[in-house]
Amino acid sequence: NVSMIVVSVLALSEFSMAEASSNAVVIEDTVKLIDMAGKQRMLSQRIAKDYLYAGKKVATAKANKQLKQSLEELVSSHKTLVESINDPDIKNLLAFVEMSTEDFEATANESFTLDNAQLVIDLSESMLEGSQYVVDSLKETVKVQESKIVGQAGKQRMLAQRIAKYYIAYQSGIKDKNTVDQMKAAVALFSESHALLMSNSANTPEINRNLNKIDRLWKIVYKFYLNIEKGGLPLIVFNTTDDITKKMNSITGLYVELYK
Repeated sequence: NVSMIVVSVLALSEFSMAEASSNAVVIEDTVKLIDMAGKQRMLSQRIAKDYLYAGKKVATAKANKQLKQSLEELVSSHKTLVESINDPDIKNLLAFVEMSTEDFEATANESFTLDNAQLVIDLSESMLEGSQYVVDSLKETVKVQESKIVGQAGKQRMLAQRIAKYYIAYQSGIKDKNTVDQMKAAVALFSESHALLMSNSANTPEINRNLNKIDRLWKIVYKFYLNIEKGGLPLIVFNTTDDITKKMNSITGLYVELYK
């Protein structure tokens, strides 16, 4: 009887370990999907930004090349998300994002006009909202602190591109109050989130080193962005926001690894 109890205890122990291991894999996979869905937010903003820069004939070659790459990445990641997620509500939302992507591709191939520029901005806002819904829904499924940090770091990539999108939109002639307000709100949110990431106690020395690099750059360039109505620095805005997005992408990857 004692041996049977020992065997039962060992079996239960192995089952618990297997279950814990299985849960850990589910959380790890979901955190990776959160990162991917989060990156879709950034791509929605970068695509619109590139369309506007190319239309304004500023950094044209770079903007067109980045636009093509961003669209390809958006479509590829979208396919992975569709294949990896079974939740019917999220799947339905992904179907809507796909329609917005198709509309965007069609508009991007037309001649640049202010009407098309406004349509592209509107589509990018719908794609952003849809991708944010996917991120939030995935975070709900795992209910762990890890996903919050990954989501927050990933959102910084989007905010940097959003700043550049509204900056160039204003210079392109979309000079309404909303353009200015949205860009200034993105600057404020980036600053707030950056401070929270820098104070995260789980940060590794490598994450802190990378955040400090952004901190030095941000303290200088955010003032350029806030001068949206004055304008005159579209190339600096293009290059610095891309640099911040690239650095934040590396940091987000480090957070994904940290919380495996």
